[in-house]
Amino acid sequence: MEQVKFQKVELKPEDKRLQENLARIKNKVIILSGKGGVGKSTVSTNVARGLVAKGKKVGILDVDIHGPSIAKMLGIEGRTLMLMQGEEFPMPVKVEENLWALTIAILLKDQDEPIIWRGPLKIGAIKQFLQDIKWPELDYLIIDSPPGTGDEPLTVAQTMKVNGSIIVSTPQDIALLDARKTINFSTKMNIPVIGLVENMSTFICPHCGHEIDIFKGMGVQKAAEDFNLDILGKIPLDPKIVQSGDKGVSIFSSEFQDSVIRKEYEKIAEKVIAKLG
Repeated sequence: MEQVKFQKVELKPEDKRLQENLARIKNKVIILSGKGGVGKSTVSTNVARGLVAKGKKVGILDVDIHGPSIAKMLGIEGRTLMLMQGEEFPMPVKVEENLWALTIAILLKDQDEPIIWRGPLKIGAIKQFLQDIKWPELDYLIIDSPPGTGDEPLTVAQTMKVNGSIIVSTPQDIALLDARKTINFSTKMNIPVIGLVENMSTFICPHCGHEIDIFKGMGVQKAAEDFNLDILGKIPLDPKIVQSGDKGVSIFSSEFQDSVIRKEYEKIAEKVIAKLG
């Protein structure tokens, strides 16, 4: 019987760069939500900073092409990518020690200019973020995606092996209608769901500190029970979290030392580390 000879297939340079980049990142975590306005970017930013506070090396990749907000929340507006001497490709922006970020917002000359792209252009941009940027050695890459289950999260799921997803929702029962879809999306993409984050859980009065249950919903609790998932944390709506995001100041800075929200994100970071290692 004639022996079958297998021909070795050489990878394209861009595919090789992609593999090399992904090999330097231990854990990839995508942040998902079924609808907009639930605070997904706020959760992405603070989960990342919570992991940094635990001594981890972390990157944030913003794949929300049409509505990027990570640059402002991290205080890197106006920063540009830097090409190190002797390197062919630039590194992501170094936000602070052990924290790097990449968002399309830092590539735009005019922040008010809308990005009017169809799917193929968005898919191409996300792949370039992963193959034409030299990512450093990371313990975690947090991927902030737009709401829904469209091109951007689908591209991420098909381009890399994502280790886990975090689903963000408000307590409203109606918000969970869409969140449940993202849970099923994660399952169909073979991405383990790390857990749920209930954002804007209650409102903390800035004057008396009293907590007010605004939404009065049990949607997150119901979804956790139905899908047998953990609730990683319940984040109250506190003016301090708005201030930190607008200023680009970390909730883990001394300015917010006694914040209830800071303590909640510390717990979330601990749970993510416990689940993924």
